Amino acid sequence: MKSYRDLEIYQIDYKLAAKVHKMSLTLPKYELYEQGSQVRRSSKSVKDTIVEGYGRKRYKDDFIRFLTYSQSSCDEAISQLNMISDIHFPDNPLIELMEEYEILGKKINKFIQYVKNNWLTSKKKLTNKKEF
Repeated sequence: MKSYRDLEIYQIDYKLAAKVHKMSLTLPKYELYEQGSQVRRSSKSVKDTIVEGYGRKRYKDDFIRFLTYSQSSCDEAISQLNMISDIHFPDNPLIELMEEYEILGKKINKFIQYVKNNWLTSKKKLTNKKEF
């Protein structure tokens, strides 16, 4: 990985956040700054905390912490989408978006497990060097 942009979970949420943003702008005017704003923030927070965690990838525990925050934002986005769907789209629910976020949440969880099991901590990296 050369960049956070190489992470599949980042790429997926970037596209989903754009979809959510566009959908939220179709909400009634009185919801644009309430539910609309909240769902936009939570959906964008998924990718943003992935980026912040990636910036701290040198420190395994920090990386995991931010990936966990990302997963929490993913759960929040699902909850927000569910409420919006029930209130504003009962005849045409936002099932596809919610399912895509469910899949993303599982991918984030798998990535967290990968980092836990395979990521070297900075201390291990330093002690593995022959320079000492």
